[in-house]
Amino acid sequence: MAIYAIGDLHLSLNNEKPMNIFGENWKKHEEKIRESWLETVNDEDLVLIPGDFSWKMHLKDMYEDFNYLNSMPGKKLLLKGNHDYWWETLAKMRKFINDNNFKNIDFVYNNSYEYEDKIIVGTRGWALNDTENSEKMNHREEERLKLSIQDGLKYGDSKEIICMMHYPPIKKAETLISSEYIEIMKMYNVKTCIYGHLHGKSHEEAFEGIYEGINFKLVSADYLGFKLYKV
Repeated sequence: MAIYAIGDLHLSLNNEKPMNIFGENWKKHEEKIRESWLETVNDEDLVLIPGDFSWKMHLKDMYEDFNYLNSMPGKKLLLKGNHDYWWETLAKMRKFINDNNFKNIDFVYNNSYEYEDKIIVGTRGWALNDTENSEKMNHREEERLKLSIQDGLKYGDSKEIICMMHYPPIKKAETLISSEYIEIMKMYNVKTCIYGHLHGKSHEEAFEGIYEGINFKLVSADYLGFKLYKV
């Protein structure tokens, strides 16, 4: 059994927002993802999707997009991204999933998920800008990350913690920009962090590799060539 990741699927299965306007590499990207998925993932595997899953605005309109996920192997675990306007409370989303008989989809939202000897935690995060609004939003998201990790500790403190974020908690600029998220991860001995959000030119901002004992990896779908990454 294995853990895979791919973020920023940006599904628009009703052609409400053709993604090739962002580049020809996005043409029929959902088919590319499906092909990689079917070649890679088994029913016993776990797939992490750290945000921007769908362009839909409302949960009631999400049947086709969730059906796309449900039709493919593995357990899927979703995190909220900045474009997931359909996102609701955990109770409402789980009810929608259950009402539509989708058996292999769940969410990380102030909670955690146990998978074998791993614990999956996470939060959306926010842009690492030096503004009053960013400071406010990041403080809220930092508290949500703590809640998620603390929830995961109910499974014991010997399991490895994998953190999902949508916004990068670290990025390259003239100097490396770190964040309080990393201090929280260090506090709880998180060893792996995957994130998304960055596309196109902004891929240059991505930091990957070990920093402060944590392994960081960008898993935006276009960055991965629409192939799943093995965590």
